[in-house]
Amino acid sequence: MVIGDRLKTLREEKNLSQGEIEKRTGLLRCYISRVENGHTVPAIDTLEKLARAFEVPMYQLFYDGTAPPKLPKLPKRQKADKEWGDSGADEKMLDQFRKYLSRTGEKDQKILLHLAQKMAGSNRAKM
Repeated sequence: MVIGDRLKTLREEKNLSQGEIEKRTGLLRCYISRVENGHTVPAIDTLEKLARAFEVPMYQLFYDGTAPPKLPKLPKRQKADKEWGDSGADEKMLDQFRKYLSRTGEKDQKILLHLAQKMAGSNRAKM
């Protein structure tokens, strides 16, 4: 399926003009035209704007059935797949980290996240 064709079909089904979509999304009408004609591929953020403008869930931009698609059966996690922070003292520590992280400034958040990534990488190397 070409996303531009699907967007044009949805727009026409909703009896909306490109100008109305422009007003609802803030995207230029000429850009909407380029997407519908397959000259441009929209980014995910743009697709979210278009889904809101059409008042449909985002999956409907990619799916042309009437009922929602069935979710695939994913394998369940095994006990060995447990991640750090799932339970016990690690879970409490993770909750505290989240709480304190939400109170810090953006610059400090970046430093802390970088430090956490380094720590996680060194722990994986030991395992």
